[in-house]
Amino acid sequence: MAKQVMRRTGSMLALGLTLALAGCDYWPPALQTQIEQLRSELQTVTAEKAQMQTQLASLTKVKDDLQAQVDDLSRSNRDKSTMIASLQSSVTALQERLNKSAKPAAAKAAPAKAQPKPAAKAPAKKKPAPKPAGLR
Repeated sequence: MAKQVMRRTGSMLALGLTLALAGCDYWPPALQTQIEQLRSELQTVTAEKAQMQTQLASLTKVKDDLQAQVDDLSRSNRDKSTMIASLQSSVTALQERLNKSAKPAAAKAAPAKAQPKPAAKAPAKKKPAPKPAGLR
């Protein structure tokens, strides 16, 4: 009798291990509903992820284009600043030359101003023009 109990217990144990290893195809309806809901959410999230990645790629392209424009404008700004500095130094040099040439000319012109100018003639008085006789 003990042998029979041992045999039955061993058989049951073997059957339980076989079922555990083989897996069970029965899922309770509530669990199936949860699984389907999670699959649906996973598909939705996957679609949103793809959309977000597309938007990210688009925004990255726009950012790169704007960065290229900023780089071009910065380069242009540096060039213009260099040009302005060059023109300012040229203007300063020309002003210095003008001041140097104006000082000797002013010294030569000063004695000429000391001489009296001839008096200007007074304008001659004009006679009024005769009125036409036909108009009244």
